[in-house]
Amino acid sequence: MTDVAPRPLWAGRAAAIIGIVLLALNLRTAVAVLSPILSYVSGDIPLDSIGIGLLGMLAPLAFAASGFIAPVVARRIGLELTTVLACASMIVGPLLRAAAPNYAVLVVGSVFALAGMGFANIVLPPIIKKYFPDRVALLTGTYVTLMSISASVPPLIAAPLAQSAGWRVTLGAWALLAVGALIPWLVVLLQHRRSVAADGAVPVVSQALLGRMPRSRVARALALAFAMTALNVYALFAWLPEIVIDTAGVTPAQAGALVALFGIIGLPAGLIAPVLAARVTNIGWVFAGAVACYVLGYAGLLLAPGTATWLWVLLIGSGPIVFPLCLVLINLRTRSHEGSIALSGFVQGIAYALGALGPLLIGVLHDVSGGWTVPLAFLLATTLLTLVSAVMLAKPGFVEDELD
Repeated sequence: MTDVAPRPLWAGRAAAIIGIVLLALNLRTAVAVLSPILSYVSGDIPLDSIGIGLLGMLAPLAFAASGFIAPVVARRIGLELTTVLACASMIVGPLLRAAAPNYAVLVVGSVFALAGMGFANIVLPPIIKKYFPDRVALLTGTYVTLMSISASVPPLIAAPLAQSAGWRVTLGAWALLAVGALIPWLVVLLQHRRSVAADGAVPVVSQALLGRMPRSRVARALALAFAMTALNVYALFAWLPEIVIDTAGVTPAQAGALVALFGIIGLPAGLIAPVLAARVTNIGWVFAGAVACYVLGYAGLLLAPGTATWLWVLLIGSGPIVFPLCLVLINLRTRSHEGSIALSGFVQGIAYALGALGPLLIGVLHDVSGGWTVPLAFLLATTLLTLVSAVMLAKPGFVEDELD
């Protein structure tokens, strides 16, 4: 990507920046709000362990499918209309959930909500590339931080709201936030169509570019790093409470606090990572530093789980700085927003597909081994694969140049 001269942030793109902020605040609400109120939901809709497990797997599966579908949709109808459709899906989904008379409708509503979020995952990096090529690091850091907030706020208010207003209100209320995101994107869509009418051309993502992504060293490296991070994050959100209760002897309340600590590290990481990606010449060293955090944290849980447990969790929680790093590199390692959306779909599609396997694999390894040593060793080994990405990304390069 060539350097772009900065211009005033709001100049001619106020609707786009408002839309990015509000869209980012929607990116994890449907994922985070359901699990804390399952006991309320089960009072009206019977839920067994299999049903709850399926609901838990829907998020990474929807995000993975979106990685492969969203670039094709955006190629046909454009980024702006794709984003509007994503917002609409995030409105319909919570409303269906809230009105669900049975489990099947609850699942359908969840699919709508999560598919909208999955599409938004894919289009946000190229949107930033297109509308803010001069502020890629700033806008990426902003949306990753807001996405962390969208994952942390709903669980805090879900149970109290469900107790006072009912679980249906708790699930449906998030449609209002999606309506807020839809409004500025309708404005952006109208502005875009006026621009197209004036210019007479619509840039699209070529099918050839989408199909050739596996040939790119940058694409493979980012997909590997993102996938290993997704696998670890989903596995730990599912199993970290059980791990620290069994190995460190903490109480369930303390385990919950440790999970919160693991998740909250995403806030500063979202701000720091884009700055590092934009300023560090050899980004491979940043990836290596993330791996070092993983290794120290997992080693602590393996060797001395009851000593400074919070420190081990803090270190492991610092490893997923790889996530915002990959998101900003999707833009920094492409020359156009067309290349960015193709790379975004490829990287996130593969990553979330593998990430969905994390909770299942750790559960199987725990059942087979009868303890947590083998599962933790497995997770540690997967983080070491990120060093391969560190080496591959050490040399600057652009995806489009590798595919010419």
